Amino acid sequence: MSTSEPFDVLAIGRSGVDIYPLQIGVGLEEVESFGKFLGGSAANVTVAAARLGNRAALISGVGDDPFGRFVRAELGRLGVDNRYVATHDAFPTPVTFCEIFPPDDFPLYFYRKPSAPDLQVTPGEIDADAVRSARLYWSTVTGLSEEPSRSAHFAAWEHRGRAPLTVLDLDYRPMFWEDAAAATEQVRRALQHVTVAVGNREECEIAVGETNPHKAADALLDLGVELAIVKQGPRGVLGKTRHSSVTVPPNDVDVVNGLGAGDSFGGSLIHGLLHDWPLEKTLRYANAAGAIVASRLECSTAMPTAAEVAELAEKTAEDAVNV
Repeated sequence: MSTSEPFDVLAIGRSGVDIYPLQIGVGLEEVESFGKFLGGSAANVTVAAARLGNRAALISGVGDDPFGRFVRAELGRLGVDNRYVATHDAFPTPVTFCEIFPPDDFPLYFYRKPSAPDLQVTPGEIDADAVRSARLYWSTVTGLSEEPSRSAHFAAWEHRGRAPLTVLDLDYRPMFWEDAAAATEQVRRALQHVTVAVGNREECEIAVGETNPHKAADALLDLGVELAIVKQGPRGVLGKTRHSSVTVPPNDVDVVNGLGAGDSFGGSLIHGLLHDWPLEKTLRYANAAGAIVASRLECSTAMPTAAEVAELAEKTAEDAVNV
């Protein structure tokens, strides 16, 4: 790709290595073997979008170490432009361990202290032209948890100028914040710069103080976003604009590891928004994409193809009609 060709999606945020147990239903102290995968929410979202055929790039950072070289190489192998993934000397590439207790218990253990390279991105490292020209720009709340990353995020939004398809993943991880109030303060600032917000009910509580899906969506719309998406787990997902409201039911799958489902949802959401699909179809396909990854062990390398997403989404819709 030439440097002048706009990206379909440009994301900023976490990248690292996921170390997932190859034994299911036991604690880490009993696990005997592990698999190594590309990880980090923003990295996974760009991989998911790329797998669906979109030109994707990531702004992030890795350590000057073997894991950092793996992250950069794996992003490229999975179709994501890694030119904005900087190598930083001060901190090692983060690793994340999880335990797998299906269907709904997946404890995470982040090794990102005292900080992580993806939080060392500075305002000066932001390619203003790339941010402005990207058809969709994706950020996450975790990137607001520390400096200099926080300032880099707001600098990028200034370059972006609240252009259409400027998305904030509410992605609240309490271990990255001093307290919930600090997160709320930054999220409220960030929402002034974006046009789409997506998160689960707990993340909406941090953002706008509401867990009721419709009240949370209305509060996000009142703050200026044009599309609010509230994920409700087994109750499906709500999408709301000022003129319409759509609720899409979940897909019935056997869950193996639910950790990558939200990132796969995000990649498919990006795809639907870029292709100007109706909101119902966008959310139905995003739900299907999330369900597919939840039925697989890994995250980044489990991201589905467009054909796989369409097959499950259409089957679920057909089943609903036939009930």
